[in-house]
Amino acid sequence: MGQRPAGSPQLRRLAVRLRALLPEGRFEDLPGHPGLRNVVGSLPGRAPAIVLGAHYDTEVSPKGFVGANDSAAGTAVLLEVARALQRLPRSERAREIRFVLFDGEEEPRPTEDFYRDALRGSKAYVQAHAEEVGEMVLLDYVGNKGLRLPREATSDEGLWRRVRAAARRAGVAPVFPAATGAGVLDDHTPFLRAGIPAVDLIDFDYRYRDTTRDTVDKLSVASLDAVGETIVELLRR
Repeated sequence: MGQRPAGSPQLRRLAVRLRALLPEGRFEDLPGHPGLRNVVGSLPGRAPAIVLGAHYDTEVSPKGFVGANDSAAGTAVLLEVARALQRLPRSERAREIRFVLFDGEEEPRPTEDFYRDALRGSKAYVQAHAEEVGEMVLLDYVGNKGLRLPREATSDEGLWRRVRAAARRAGVAPVFPAATGAGVLDDHTPFLRAGIPAVDLIDFDYRYRDTTRDTVDKLSVASLDAVGETIVELLRR
């Protein structure tokens, strides 16, 4: 789809494709942001829901930025996790799982206040659904070669321990080291500010971050698989 900033015709075309790939796929418009919409799917279960999220828009600059890791990788893992979980048996006590692809994560123009101007899809989702959500897991830079995902500094420690336990069960513990990285304002932040435990899976040391070199040849099937297997293991428990 090429570069696909929020509100662009190419992003709206992509949204139609993504909706068809999610269980019970639907759009949720963003109040106050005409033309922007989250793409949401769900698997039924008991409340409160668990949200698995990623953003599907890209940076508006530099020109030619295609966002293979930021944001296609997280979007792809979310889609594949949704497909895998649909195939697995679910108990009567299973929690509802919501798959949310956020629009408008990136800022529309240079800004000195990222939280105010960006994260538009996640802020709108929390505004509408906070009381329905118990936990949230965010997939961001999760596809690069040599992937390492320490705990993002603001991420909920209890939920993070459960992610690492799932990684051990999936046989990919080295991808989730017992370390803490930098704190990042991201689509998990509105959930945290609403009192919802959330974690951000992001390799913020990715060397091609925010450059036109963030292309598919920088990604790794093994990295994508490690994250996907971990999240399936986490959510099916």
